[in-house]
Amino acid sequence: MASSASSDEISKRKIVNGPGDYVLEDVPHLSDYIPDLPTYPNPLQDHPAYSVVKQYFVHVDDSVPQKVVVHKDGPRGIHFRRAGARQKVYFQPDDVHACIVTCGGLCPGLNTVVREIVCGLYHMYGVKKVLGIDGGYMGFYAKNTVCLDPKVVNVIHKRGGTILGTSRGGHDTSKIVDSIQDRGINQVYIIGGDGTQRGAALIFEEIRRRGLKVSVAGIPKTIDNDIPVIDKSFGFDTAVEEAQRAINAAHVEAESFENCIGLVKVMGRYSGFIAMYATLASRDVDCCLIPESPFYLEGPGGLFEYIEKRLKEDGHMVVVIAEGAGQELLSESMQSMTDASGNKLLQDVGLWLSQRIKDYFSKERKMPINLKYIDPTYMIRAIPSNASDNVYCTLLAQSAVHGAMAGYTGFTSGLVNGRHTYIPFNRIIEKQNKVVITDRMWARLLSSTNQPSFLSAKDVEPSTPL
Repeated sequence: MASSASSDEISKRKIVNGPGDYVLEDVPHLSDYIPDLPTYPNPLQDHPAYSVVKQYFVHVDDSVPQKVVVHKDGPRGIHFRRAGARQKVYFQPDDVHACIVTCGGLCPGLNTVVREIVCGLYHMYGVKKVLGIDGGYMGFYAKNTVCLDPKVVNVIHKRGGTILGTSRGGHDTSKIVDSIQDRGINQVYIIGGDGTQRGAALIFEEIRRRGLKVSVAGIPKTIDNDIPVIDKSFGFDTAVEEAQRAINAAHVEAESFENCIGLVKVMGRYSGFIAMYATLASRDVDCCLIPESPFYLEGPGGLFEYIEKRLKEDGHMVVVIAEGAGQELLSESMQSMTDASGNKLLQDVGLWLSQRIKDYFSKERKMPINLKYIDPTYMIRAIPSNASDNVYCTLLAQSAVHGAMAGYTGFTSGLVNGRHTYIPFNRIIEKQNKVVITDRMWARLLSSTNQPSFLSAKDVEPSTPL
């Protein structure tokens, strides 16, 4: 990945302190590095749909706390700038030349976000020039673009995938910013996961270094829900709902055959949120295996012993496993291999576990079993978003548009404690969101499935109180 921005630049933070240990982790603004920028009245004040809304514009000092559970004498803690329309904007609608790019893997809701950015720019602010960058980051310098308007994107939210195309890798900061500068683009909307947002941070830093009046706004996308700070990522609810369908099918199969195991593999490279929430929602799952919770197969308290116990008691069982679970048990031949986005390549733990279960019961226990393996991962990624995700995508997209028009840059639009906020890139890319197996949600799952924890005291980390 080519870049002229250093890690020190990316780690810069814009901090505002206030009484009671109040801390605002603010996002950059164009006026931070371009002096004497003119401002203009927000066109929404004359918009028939919005002008009637009392206090539609967000106050300049509004912020959202990262933690809502506090002690009465404790510090007010970290806050983020509240998202929404401002009374003044830093772009004239006729001067805006925006572009949208989607990067990384597919996720339900991508087309909805694209649609709502286009429609938000057109219908709220009167912006007419919007480009779609075809094929991810490499599309910037491969000269692949498509003109977008409300007619082009009108029904795309009903389709899965992304009409812009996507790819992994292909990030060359200098080439991308050269393209942005050559095309006269002054608003860049980047939709993608933590790797994509890391690339967006590099683009922002290079734009700032060149002193360009270009707003860079990110919309976080990860079906695994592994981006930190935000409540959840778009597409996650849809993924959990669709994963349930596979679990239901596995349960029907398992109930219909003697000594039958239904095994379902779902997404979750490093984080097991889909597996955990789909298991809790289903209530038909007997065992849920995720990357954060190590497990072992043989011996007292192992997975094989538990499977045998469930089969003898109920005659069937359902196992849900996240794709990243148990990777340390597989061959180490692929441990050091990565894809174009820098993600570690995973072996198919579902197929591996299926074979290990069959071998154990046929060769060691001499116990006849049936095993039905279901892998719905790519089916889940490719479907359109459900109703709740469509609404969420709309609000994320509109928040990003409001932020860019107000002159904010180098931010990700995200939901924090139920409120839409602008989060600096460095907070989004600093770590991954993972299931904490000593917290209450994982305890709820264990009480639902009655599975063993597969852990000893030395294996667990201290929990964070909820």
